[in-house]
Amino acid sequence: MTAASPLTIATTAAIQKLLAGPPDPENLTAALRYLAKWRSALLANSLRQRSPAVINHGPFKGMIYDLHASEGAFIARRLGCYEASLAPIIETIVTRAYPLVIDIGCAEGYYAVGLARRMPGTTVWARDANPDAQALYATLAAANDVADRVEIGGIMTGDDLDICARQPCVVICDIEGAEDALLRLDTAPGLRMADILVEVHETITPGLPARLTARFAQTHQITRIDRKLDDVALPVWMEQLGDLDRLLALWEWRTGPTPWLWMQHKPAA
Repeated sequence: MTAASPLTIATTAAIQKLLAGPPDPENLTAALRYLAKWRSALLANSLRQRSPAVINHGPFKGMIYDLHASEGAFIARRLGCYEASLAPIIETIVTRAYPLVIDIGCAEGYYAVGLARRMPGTTVWARDANPDAQALYATLAAANDVADRVEIGGIMTGDDLDICARQPCVVICDIEGAEDALLRLDTAPGLRMADILVEVHETITPGLPARLTARFAQTHQITRIDRKLDDVALPVWMEQLGDLDRLLALWEWRTGPTPWLWMQHKPAA
């Protein structure tokens, strides 16, 4: 018998603890999530062993991605199908060739580095409060030869966003619910002139999509973008896997809806 890995041992212990008491649907749901993450980790190891560390699909095709995700699912990022519903918006951003991209909550840099590669005339501000994420981003930027065009930093403030009034820019924002406090026209008036792509964490702050939509309705044209999966990115060898494993390869670890708002500023009349 093959010895169990530390991950398998830890997962088994966690599930046994969850299921030690009386039958409980919430505990079963938590156990299912533990098992799904365990299986996802095994699939990620197979992907690393069988495929080069390069994204082969989607808007960031050709990007070297040889590190772990600072949060969330690795496989969908490596395959290039992560947040597949945003692909048309990414193409719009690339076509517009903004001089400045501001990525707030950049994590390990999937979007910031991907856009820097595709927009050679663009400067990228990559911002994340997590020092570990900043270190990962620096590694990813260097691996993809864009480190000279990125500025890495921490928490972004409303005053920092004044730059949006001075030059064309797009703001990409994914900050786990804190978008409600940051994206305000009274404290960050520069946002009036920016195009904004924001992930709205409704499961953290109920009603936030409607509140942000109302807040920016006068200054921006707003489109809501919901989730979808793109199985075209699955490599040929995954045809031999079961349906559940193929679904887990596309799974982004979300516990509920996280819609995006694409808010394009309206030109002055």
